[in-house]
Amino acid sequence: MEISVLLIGLMLSLGLRELNSALDGLKQGAGLTEDRTVAGISSESSSVKCKLQGTARLPAFSMDGDYVIGGVFSIHNYMQTVKHNYTIMPEQLKCTGSIDSRELRFSRAMIFAIEEINNSTELLPGIQLGYQIHDSCASVSLAMHVTFQLSNGLDPVFYTGDNCSQSGMVMAIVGESGSTPSISMSRIIGSFNIPQVSHFATCACLSNKQQYPSFFRTIPSDQFQADALAKLIKHFGWTWIGAVRSDSDYGNNGMASFLEAAQKEGICVEYSVSFHRTHPRSRIQRVADVIRRSTAIVVVAFVASGDMKILLKEILQESFPPRQWIGSESWVTNPDMLKFSFCAGAIGFGIQQSVIPGLREFLLDLSPSKVAASPVLTEFWEGAFNCRLGKSAVIDVSVCDGTEDIQTLQSQYTDTSQLRITNMVYKAVYAIAHAIHNAVCQDTNSTIQCDKFTRIEAKQVLHQLKKVNFSQNGYDVSFDANGDPVATYELVNWQKSESGSIEMVTVGYYDASLPVGQEFRINRNLTWMEGGTQVPVSVCSDSCSPGTRKVLQKGKPICCYDCIPCPEGEISNTTDSPDCFPCPKEFWPNAERDTCFPKPVEFLSFDEVLGIILAAFSVGGACLAIITAAVFFRHRTSPIVRANNSELSFLLLFSLTLCFLCSLTFIGAPSEWSCMLRHTAFGITFVLCISCVLGKTIVVLMAFKATLPGSNAMKWFGPPQQRMTVVSFTFIQVLICTIWLVVSPPFPIKNLTIYKERIILECALGSAIGFWAVLGYIGLLAVFCFVLAVLARKLPDNFNEAKLITFSMLIFCAVWITFIPAYVSSPGKFTVAVEIFAILASSFGLILCIFAPKCFIILFKPEKNTKKHLMNKNQSKDI
Repeated sequence: MEISVLLIGLMLSLGLRELNSALDGLKQGAGLTEDRTVAGISSESSSVKCKLQGTARLPAFSMDGDYVIGGVFSIHNYMQTVKHNYTIMPEQLKCTGSIDSRELRFSRAMIFAIEEINNSTELLPGIQLGYQIHDSCASVSLAMHVTFQLSNGLDPVFYTGDNCSQSGMVMAIVGESGSTPSISMSRIIGSFNIPQVSHFATCACLSNKQQYPSFFRTIPSDQFQADALAKLIKHFGWTWIGAVRSDSDYGNNGMASFLEAAQKEGICVEYSVSFHRTHPRSRIQRVADVIRRSTAIVVVAFVASGDMKILLKEILQESFPPRQWIGSESWVTNPDMLKFSFCAGAIGFGIQQSVIPGLREFLLDLSPSKVAASPVLTEFWEGAFNCRLGKSAVIDVSVCDGTEDIQTLQSQYTDTSQLRITNMVYKAVYAIAHAIHNAVCQDTNSTIQCDKFTRIEAKQVLHQLKKVNFSQNGYDVSFDANGDPVATYELVNWQKSESGSIEMVTVGYYDASLPVGQEFRINRNLTWMEGGTQVPVSVCSDSCSPGTRKVLQKGKPICCYDCIPCPEGEISNTTDSPDCFPCPKEFWPNAERDTCFPKPVEFLSFDEVLGIILAAFSVGGACLAIITAAVFFRHRTSPIVRANNSELSFLLLFSLTLCFLCSLTFIGAPSEWSCMLRHTAFGITFVLCISCVLGKTIVVLMAFKATLPGSNAMKWFGPPQQRMTVVSFTFIQVLICTIWLVVSPPFPIKNLTIYKERIILECALGSAIGFWAVLGYIGLLAVFCFVLAVLARKLPDNFNEAKLITFSMLIFCAVWITFIPAYVSSPGKFTVAVEIFAILASSFGLILCIFAPKCFIILFKPEKNTKKHLMNKNQSKDI
């Protein structure tokens, strides 16, 4: 049963493929015999109490206490690789490589916090906290090994007394720095309700309380950092980026969260590659080559600090184009990374800087006796000063002579100027201490009483840990339902100092608790790659200016597109518009197609050349008709005027004057009244004109018939009948126009169909039947008049007016026959111009053909203006 409990924890943390190696590590470190016999499990505590044969793995730092807090840190970066042949007992797991000074500082900060709590009179007074701090060597199997050791309450020394302390019972564990080891640890101790508070495990997956019920952390989840990085990239307009990640839970989960957030922000990723420091160099070279050959200027690196060092070292091996690095918290705030000067200008989010009073003095308080008592501190001392202490295994260096001064040592261990993650360790210890305090202490009469003999279980600490809410050194500590703190970050920029060295400068902040849109702010100028002050551009395609739209390139991400001009009649007024939209009906795009302007309204106006010319001819024609009338009136007693029916001639001249003047109603902006007036005035005046001509033609015919013997034709077509004929024909047209105006009169409209880019203001016919009825009636009279004039053209007379009428009617009919196709096919204002031209041409044809010869004789050939000449049949050809 006991082994099955351990196997369940192992299977949860590693899965079946890692079970074999983990069993080997457990068997070796815990000293299990081949028959795997263990003692029973204590019912007094949730910790598994095993009596083991052999010795457990010694902690890096330890101290007994009333309640013990475990700690797991990656003080070394690598674990020695051991090949198992399953024939002999494997050797104890060993760490290799140099000591990580930063992780050593974390572990020492935990000790500092516990000693500070032990000296406090307000927090756990009278109670001494102990600690057992282990080195996981950044190895999952070793982290699991020490987790089982802490869970089982294993001590190097087995106490046999009846009143032993609870030093073997670990109330909680601080650690691990990496997400992957933390996941394995949490799967094990979660089954035993032992709380784990990590200072640096940021994987968003650890917020899942169903899988990790006892996990807490003082550093924000990567979900918040991923959202912040996506907003940061969007803020600077970068839409084409590269992505590099650690091939671990930290890198894979963090990058997955970032890519999801980036997709929501419309950011495209050219490549996404992963690697781990344990991979072959060829794999890391391929990653460097991908970054080197890419077109994306911006590279987002969600990489663990140890992995990033190896990648940057590989990049240094060959020439490398400038890149704008965007870093995750793991490496962008690591002072040890600043030595890579070609990354100057890098930006990223980091935990806020903090101040821990007394920590620097504690870190520097390393006496020779303290150093000699700790193998870890001994190794650190020897590595820092390149000497050996006593009987150290290092034999090729000189012996430390006591002149070594840690005060002058330049190391991450002694650098407390940028306390970020260290403060997370500090807060984790205090959070556990407050949870224990709430479990074992009572506040009575303003006095805190704590019973150190109270036996509590780890699950009680877990319960209290969910409710802690306090402030330490001005920093608030609390956990939400997922065990996460409030996410606040500093925006860090790598800038060159005056001395030429790279330093981290805080240039902004991000607070996830603020309202949407207000979380992110920048309060200082940034320095970019190669020391530039201008924000670098990293896009797959340049932005599409207003007036164009984006068309995606086939087979490429949405950030790669071509800019296509908007089609005719459509605009786009924003940058990178995905679509163009049409202007309203009465608007049209400008030349750049980024704004809609009102369409120009076009009509035949008095201000344009064509309108002026037509108006001039119209007025000129009217004046000509008036002058002709004046000449006729002046010579009204002359034979030529009397012989041509002066009454009808004056009426004809009056109607021609109206015909000339009615064309003016077609010029200018159409209105409701002008539309009705122009067509009706034109129709009525022309019928009046044709009626007069028709009357004159009939008079000629009747006059000839009257010369025949016994004829009394003129009796039936005298002046009264002539007047009645003109009035009757004109009345019919008036009746047609009246019906037209009553049923469906013409009206002004804005014609939007002829021209797309402008509006034609014109008169709609209302009823096309009415319009063509008016023209048809005029045409009918004109044809009838033309036929009669043709019949009368050869009548004997010296001044046969029928010939002149025939010719005028021929011109009139020709003009109006050609008018019909021209009117139908002419666009816009030219339709009106064609109609005016037809009116003027036919009017001029009438006045010139009928009255010009008479005026010529009256004014220039007065000798022919005699009754004798007019009656001389033999001289008819002179005219």
